[in-house]
Amino acid sequence: MNFKEIKELIDILDQSNLTEINIDDKGGSVVLKKEKETEIITPQVSGQVAQAQAPQAEAPTQNPAPEAQSNTSESEASDDLQTINAPMVGTFYKSPSPEENAYVQVGDTVSKDSTVCILEAMKLFNEIQAEVSGEITEILVEDGQMVEYGQPLFKVK
Repeated sequence: MNFKEIKELIDILDQSNLTEINIDDKGGSVVLKKEKETEIITPQVSGQVAQAQAPQAEAPTQNPAPEAQSNTSESEASDDLQTINAPMVGTFYKSPSPEENAYVQVGDTVSKDSTVCILEAMKLFNEIQAEVSGEITEILVEDGQMVEYGQPLFKVK
């Protein structure tokens, strides 16, 4: 392979979702690897979006003191709230099947052993227990939505 062909392969690798290219040729072999950058890129993008939106949100507000007071009252109100978090990455389902009722709805009381949802991971359907007791005050994800490990699913009071 010549330099031009290798450069073209590098460009293809950079522009694709591929992480590695292995080529064996009569003149030798070439292995091109790309480090996974998706974990690094995601926080930077969300940080840039937050920074871009922050000045716009602050511009109309001339008195920051009331905002600080409202944030304090919100944090005091949320002190008695607990969350039920995703124990794994998967797809969130609120009911055992589309024809059946949801495991829990806002206002329902749950115990530590109550099943609150199903997370599908690698074609396995895992029933998720509340692990806290109280009343469901908010469902934070939509049916069929992908969730991350540790992502809050429900708020419990």
